[in-house]
Amino acid sequence: MSKLFAFSGSDDFCPGGSIYPNLKESSLFLYPNQDVYFPPCKRYRISAPFVFAGGKFEQKKPSIEVLPDECLFEIFRRLPGGQERSTCACVSKRWLTLVSNIRRDEISDNKTPQASDLEHENTDKKGGVSSEDVDLDVEGDGYLSRSLDGKKATDIRLASIAVGTASRGGLGKLFIRGSKSRHGVTTVGLRAISRGCPSLRVLSLWNLSSVGDEGLCEIANGCHQLEKLDLCHCPSITDKSLLAVAKGCPNLTDLTIEGCANIGNEGLQAIARSCPNLKSVSIKDCPLAGDQGVASLLSSAPYSLTKVKLQALNITDVSLAVIGHYGKAVTDLSLTSLPNVSEKGFWVMGNGHGLQKLKSFTVTSCRGATDSGLEAVGKGCPNLKQLCLSKCPFLSDKGLSSLAKAAGSLECLQLEECHRISQFGFFCSLINCGAKLKVISFANCLGIKDLNSGLPPLSPCESLRSLSIHNCPGFGDASLFALGKLCPQLQHVELCGLHGITDAGVLLLLESCEAGLLKVNLSGCVNLSDKVVQTISNLHGWTLELLNLDGCKISDASLVAIAKNCQLLTDLDISKCTITDSGIAALAYFNPINLQILSVSGCSMVSDKSLPSLGKLGETLLGLNLQQCKAISSRAVELLTEQLWRCDILF
Repeated sequence: MSKLFAFSGSDDFCPGGSIYPNLKESSLFLYPNQDVYFPPCKRYRISAPFVFAGGKFEQKKPSIEVLPDECLFEIFRRLPGGQERSTCACVSKRWLTLVSNIRRDEISDNKTPQASDLEHENTDKKGGVSSEDVDLDVEGDGYLSRSLDGKKATDIRLASIAVGTASRGGLGKLFIRGSKSRHGVTTVGLRAISRGCPSLRVLSLWNLSSVGDEGLCEIANGCHQLEKLDLCHCPSITDKSLLAVAKGCPNLTDLTIEGCANIGNEGLQAIARSCPNLKSVSIKDCPLAGDQGVASLLSSAPYSLTKVKLQALNITDVSLAVIGHYGKAVTDLSLTSLPNVSEKGFWVMGNGHGLQKLKSFTVTSCRGATDSGLEAVGKGCPNLKQLCLSKCPFLSDKGLSSLAKAAGSLECLQLEECHRISQFGFFCSLINCGAKLKVISFANCLGIKDLNSGLPPLSPCESLRSLSIHNCPGFGDASLFALGKLCPQLQHVELCGLHGITDAGVLLLLESCEAGLLKVNLSGCVNLSDKVVQTISNLHGWTLELLNLDGCKISDASLVAIAKNCQLLTDLDISKCTITDSGIAALAYFNPINLQILSVSGCSMVSDKSLPSLGKLGETLLGLNLQQCKAISSRAVELLTEQLWRCDILF
């Protein structure tokens, strides 16, 4: 046997030659003095983790870790591609930090002169672009978006993003929502982004108390393509950061600053001087921002600035005068909580004749929003389509009527907590808004009360499609009677929290709607009964898509009517109603409808017996609300969850 294994000939026994790669190492394959063959096994290299030096054992570091950071940096920047650098970054946090600090212009080109000449020659012959050039273009386009929230917002993750996205399309959008964690984002993480992601165009920083001027200056110095900057509750960022952004990011188009107490006029003026392409400006709760900074921003881009939002600032009538004169391209304007702006500011803004393109105007908690001030705005904005007025204590019926008459292009009128507006002002706005008004909404207006006399002559408002009245306690049947004659083309009706309306008023409104209702919301109207639901089903079941009856006095009879007539219904809310298992069964088995959202929250008489019916409805359901249904057991919900695996169930 030993002779057989010692054979080294070239006959059929071993056509490839000796079975030993090295005859001197045959002991690796055979145990000594035994005629037994063992297949070759891998020979492991054993490195002792400790060395004996100086009379004691010391831990032995891998040879690569002995190299200083400078040497490793030079090695990494000479790697041939982004994927190789990404692989090295996975080794340790130290390597990740080093790789993430390599700028694009520091990456070495390892091609030899001969290879470079050959590449140029091939490019000239083909008339195309080399693959290396294509890769560089892809890396710089910025296709990717990344978002870090809460405890995930750390420097290590930002470094990983900087390295990982470089060879996969480049990072274009970065959203960071910080937390109070001790290991949050600092200058180190933003430095990695600035060096590894020059293609960054959108940056949003929220609740980052540990990020200061140094971090944002790094972004400004490395991300020159930045277009949108959002700073929210970053108390350590000051005007110095905005000066750097103005210098390094001239293509900035969108600027949002909120709750940054150390940003003031100097930073805003720098942005105004260096960023002529601003399209959107939003400044909120910045006590150091005054007329000088805001006016500079608004006047710097009169032909490109389209959206302006100012809230809780110490600005005066001067800023509004600048808007009225320089806002030639402004289409959306929002003014909120400006205590130092008076009636004169609104009047001057309206008479500045600069807001010719204004389409949407929102005013909230501004003492200067008076009758004459808003009337001037209405006259000075001929293309105004949407007007939202909230918490305007000095706006009266006369002012609202004059404003509606002046704004002839108005399509949407929304009022909230304007308590001086009465029923007279409500109907005058309907009559005076012209033939273009499509949406009217009143919410929490305590001055609206039913009046049997004093209303002007009513003519139909054929253009109105949506009517919404929320929590106006004085709104009752008399107002509904008038609306029934005034609005025959309604498609969307919301009457929420109106304890003063009854079946009689709602029925008249429903019977006058000729076009067919698509959405009806009657939540919180506690005096409505099955009669209203049956009328809705009979008259508008062929078009109805959404029905909200939360808190109404309805029973199973309403569900029977809905099941028979509302074949297009997709969203039904019958929370806190006196329905039973029989009603759910009728809803499921009477000509099944294609419900996608169903809420029976707080229906105490719906029990486990409804499980088969809910299962049948679940063939189309995407959302089911069973909260506070005390007669339904947890076991039934578990079975239902298994059956309706694609439906979100709340319990």
